[in-house]
Amino acid sequence: MNGLQRSTQHHMIAGVMGGIAERFGWNANLVRLVFIAISLASAAFPGILVYIVLWILIPKQQPNGWVSR
Repeated sequence: MNGLQRSTQHHMIAGVMGGIAERFGWNANLVRLVFIAISLASAAFPGILVYIVLWILIPKQQPNGWVSR
């Protein structure tokens, strides 16, 4: 995988945090916990907004290697 893509294997909502974890070789649950902690520290709303923007901008990973937009 060359670029950042939403994960089809490590997803809970849209695969955003799973995709970030896969891209950098990190644990997906750890990335989720860090994101939640940062979101709560910033009154949660900006974290939700950031997640929605990432959901829109990051293409979904396709099983055959193709990337959809």
